[in-house]
Amino acid sequence: MTTPLHRDRLEAVIRAITQTGARTLLDLGCGDGDLILRLAPLPRITRLTGLDIDLASLSTLQARLGALPRDVRGKVQLAHASITAAHPKLRGYDCACLVETIEHLRPADLNRLEHALFADMLPAHAIITTPNADFNPVLGVPAHRYRHPGHHFEWGRDRFARWATGIAVRHGYDVSCHDIGGTHPTFGGASQMAVFRRATHIP
Repeated sequence: MTTPLHRDRLEAVIRAITQTGARTLLDLGCGDGDLILRLAPLPRITRLTGLDIDLASLSTLQARLGALPRDVRGKVQLAHASITAAHPKLRGYDCACLVETIEHLRPADLNRLEHALFADMLPAHAIITTPNADFNPVLGVPAHRYRHPGHHFEWGRDRFARWATGIAVRHGYDVSCHDIGGTHPTFGGASQMAVFRRATHIP
């Protein structure tokens, strides 16, 4: 079921993608393809690659792609692979997206993701969203719990911004952070997004 927050999140990501001018995109942790299915019909998008470690999700996405016209389906490639591993063939895409994905990784895997994405894949832009733990009281989530049993962590805005800024400094990117799903005067949005732009030239 698609929730209003999920729609807001996808719309925010698509707006950010549009602002980058990206034509080739990676969806890392693509799941059953809500983002890919929205992007594939857009004329400016020429290539979409989705990665996920869950075969059932990829199978669902493959079936959903069958409802699209052949020329639209032809833009999309799917791969059963880990997003924390290096994939040399995925180097140099215009934009990589991780939508509500990083919180499903164990904290020890975040360093591997950082290296795989920002040192090996080297996209011109990257867009990462994750729940905003500051907002959890608004949702009635107790302080000792996460929103979803599959989450290994949830970060507030300050912690997320520090992580994103550290990545940007280490790998030659600029980054900006944004609220998604409301702007509570104290707690911000229900979700949050970091938009990275590579500031250094890669030969």
